[in-house]
Order: sequence, then structure tokens, then C-alpha cells
Amino acid sequence: MRLMKPLPLPDPGEPDTRSPVRFLLWLLSRQWRTLVVAGFFGTAWMACIGALPGAIGQGIDAGVAARDTDALLLWAGIIFVLAAAMALLGMIRHQMAVYNFLVGAYRTVQLTTRHATRVGGVLPRRISTGEVVSVGSADPVTIGTALDVLGRATGAVVTFVAVAMVLLNISPLLGAVILIGLPLQALVVGPLLKPLQTREHTYREEQGVLTSRANDIVAGLRVLRGIGGEQLFAEQYTRQSGEVRDSGIRVAVSSAVMKSLQMLLPGLLLVAVTWIGARLTVAGDITAGELVAVFGYTSFLIMPMSTFLETARKYTSAHASARRIVALLRVTPAVADTGTTAAPDPISELADPESGLVLRPGHFTALACADPGDAVAIADRLGRYVDSAATADGIPLTELRLADVRRDVLVADNEAYFFSGPLREQLDLSGRADEAHVMAAVDTAVAGDAVDSLGGLDGELEPDGRNVSGGQRQRLRLARALLVDPPILILVEPTSAVDAHTEALIAHRLRAHRAGRTTLVATTSPLMLEQADEVCFVADGEVCATGPHRDLLRTEPRYRAVVARETETSEAEVSV
Repeated sequence: MRLMKPLPLPDPGEPDTRSPVRFLLWLLSRQWRTLVVAGFFGTAWMACIGALPGAIGQGIDAGVAARDTDALLLWAGIIFVLAAAMALLGMIRHQMAVYNFLVGAYRTVQLTTRHATRVGGVLPRRISTGEVVSVGSADPVTIGTALDVLGRATGAVVTFVAVAMVLLNISPLLGAVILIGLPLQALVVGPLLKPLQTREHTYREEQGVLTSRANDIVAGLRVLRGIGGEQLFAEQYTRQSGEVRDSGIRVAVSSAVMKSLQMLLPGLLLVAVTWIGARLTVAGDITAGELVAVFGYTSFLIMPMSTFLETARKYTSAHASARRIVALLRVTPAVADTGTTAAPDPISELADPESGLVLRPGHFTALACADPGDAVAIADRLGRYVDSAATADGIPLTELRLADVRRDVLVADNEAYFFSGPLREQLDLSGRADEAHVMAAVDTAVAGDAVDSLGGLDGELEPDGRNVSGGQRQRLRLARALLVDPPILILVEPTSAVDAHTEALIAHRLRAHRAGRTTLVATTSPLMLEQADEVCFVADGEVCATGPHRDLLRTEPRYRAVVARETETSEAEVSV
């Protein structure tokens, strides 16, 4: 079995999310082999360091004090071997520590990203953007550092006990002073851990709020400039930034006090041990070599004690990070993938009993709703983004495998995100479409101006398409959905941000592009409704009229009122 596996891991496993502590224990159990190896080399490395004072003391007594050259050379050789072993073991220990750090960090990133893709759009409704950013960036590093220190912590425990026994053997008085003094230091510093943990938790929360606010400002910068709200948001951001700064200062003060005490208290103990040891040497109770050894042992014991405190500090931070990670991992998807029935390949007919809507195979259908919220709700039910009584070819969607539904049914709305990168990669998600197919989808969506503004398909698109206008972004979303080319395409208000001329072109081209495949467009635009084979009018959540657009205008007053309202709104926007 290969000890150090390549990263990232093929399968990060299923975590225990019952509590932050259980999550951390689960992480430890998943990489226990490398942690044991790190503990072994950490112990061996620290044992070499701990043995140096004794070897030096023996060299002084047996070689220098006794004027024995052979003994002096022997102990000098032993010291050299210990130093060489310390260097070699230190390299291996560090390598294992870094590997444990990387495994912990990678596993955490893999778990969180995998879960984020599982829950999809539910995540931003449950956890703030700032928290998600923290879980995806800072928290894996914090978790990794907690696993990093374990090798040294194991060595610290073993060598502390061993050196304590040696000290008691040399001088019970000095041994008692050291073994009582060092734990007292921990008792002094220990109570500072809880306030530090609380302040770190507060700091991370405020940092998350600030990140969310910054994200909102960047996403809505054009709107803010349009309404003159830049100054107000700048003041709010400055105030929140000041609160984060103050919280960070409080964390820094607590951390600085702890680190200062970690240096001061061992120094005071070292002075006390040296003074007592010197008096014992003068009295003849211990030899000069033993005094040097005691001084060295005391200096050495500062290392394991510092390691104990470092471990406590890092696991305090790791607990705070684990709390956020567990909160994210406990977010459940809007629908559970419990279906076991294979869907027809492809799905041909979708029906929504709740509203009475039936999508006929191969038809271009328009969905006009008196309440825009009904359109979103129906699209969510047909796409199985919520559990409902909707069916595919007569089979309840809840009984079908979710992957089969996602394969054949695509719901495209105006919230779909664009990542940064070449435009071609953002449009062709499969990476298999040739340029002709990509440009055909772009032409259907009348998005050629957006492509040109970026310098072509190889131009760089910024996160969420911030370097194109709102109308261009909407048309690029439509082009991306068309490139997927699903058997059933559901579009929710795909032309709400474009002018009438562009909308007319899109409506005409969209019908031709989707000929022979099932398409549902949720819209109240007359230009789009005119192109539909059939319009389904929904009022009070139910389909109350169906037919061609012109027939519904004559026979359905409520439909006529909804379409007229849309026409008046469009005319008002054009006049503005």
C-alpha cells in the first residue's frame, strides 16, 4: 500500500457532520497511517534534540573534568551522530507534516466543493457568500495546520515524560521545580485560549459579512452608479471594514499576550533552575556536567511545552473552522435523489398536475402567467428542483433517477452564473462543440455584439460576466443553454433585458433553432408569444386557457390585460 497518495484524493469520503469535534476526529481517522508515521519521526527527531544536553553533560564530566581525551572524542562523536540524526529525522518529519497538512486541506476543499455542487442553488440561501468564501479558502488551511502539528505534538508528549524522568534522577529538587513550573505555565496561558477562540469566531463572522457586502457592491456596481448609491454603500462598507479591523486587533492582542507569556514564563523558569542548579553544584550535590545537562534539559522542555500550547491554539482555530465547514456540509439539497426508476431515453412529455400544464413533445410552448412567481414555481417543478407531483411520460419525477431528469430537462433562468475564463469555455460546457455550433447558438441568441466586445470567443469573461452589459449577459446565458441542446428546454424570461427589435429577432430564431424539440418559454412578451405553437395562460396558479396568442387575445380578458401590461411597460422603457 502506498503511504503518501497523490493529491487531490480520488474519493474524500463521507464525513461525520454531527459536530465540529466529530468532524475533526473523522479527518484524523481518514489519514491515521500518515499521522502515526509523522508521530514516530516527530518523536525520534525530538528525542535526538532531548538527548543532546545529556550527551554534552557526559562529555564534560567524562572528558573535560576527567581530562580523558578518548572519552571526550567518544562523546563528541555521539553528539555529532545525534546532530546528524536530528537533521535527517527533521527532514522526514517535516515532509510528513507538510503531507498531512496538504491531505487535510485538500480533503476539506474536496468535501466542501463536492457538497456545494450537490446542493446547488440552495447553498447561497442558507449560508452567506462570505461564509462560503471562508470555508473555501481560509478554513482548509486552518484544518491543515492542525493536522500538521500532530507529529510534533506526539514527540513532545513522549520526550517530555522521558526528560522529566531523567531530571528527577539527576536531582529530585530540580526535577520537581521544572515539572511543577512548566504545568503552571500552561495553567496561566490556558485560560487565554477560550477568549481567543471567541474572538477568532467573531472575527471570522464579521469577515464573512464584509466579504458578502463587497461581493454585493461589485455585482451591483452599475446599478449603484445609476441611482447614485455609491456613497451610501461606501460608507456602510467603511463602517463594516472598521468593525472587522477592530475585531482583528482584539484577536491580535490576545494572540500577542499568549505568545509573550510563552516566551516570558519559560525564561523566568530557566533563570530559577540555573540559580538553584548553580547552588547545588557549589554544594557538591550535582556535577558541573549535570548542571549543564539540567540547563539544556530545561531549555529543551520549553520546546514541548510550546508545542502543547501551539497545538491547543491551532485546534482552537480548527474547531472554529470545523463549525463553519460542518454548517455547510449539513445543508441539504432541495430534492433528494431517491428515485430508482430509469427515465425514458429521451423524456418526451412533461406534465405538472398542480397547474394543469402539459408540454407536448416537439412543440414550442409559451407560458404566460398573471403572477411571475407562478412561472418560476412551474419551471422548478418541471425541472425537479422541488419535489412535486410533476410527471415525465406519466412517471412521477420523484421516482426517476435525478441524473436522468437532468440529462433531458434543462431549466435556464436569469440567475445562472458565469465563471471567469475564456468565453468559449463558458458557453460550451461540454468542450465538444465546434466553432460553427457555438456561433450558431450565439447567432440565435443575437449575442454577436457581446462576443465582439470581448474580442471573440477566446476573450476573457470576468466573474458573473461583469465586463458585459445586463442584456448581453442574458443573451450569452441563452446561447449557453442552446448549446447544451437538451430534449426539453425550459426558459424563464429569456428576453426580459433586451430591446423590442432584438427580442423579435431572438423569438424568430429561437423557434427555428429548436424545431422538432420540446421548448417551454415563460414570458408575457407579445413578440415571443406570437411565435409559440401554443400559449398556456396561468392565473391563480392554474392553466385557465390555452391556444394561439391571437386567439387568447380575443377570448381571454385576463390574458389580454397581462399582455397589454407587458406592452405598456416595454413602451415606457423605450421612451425613457
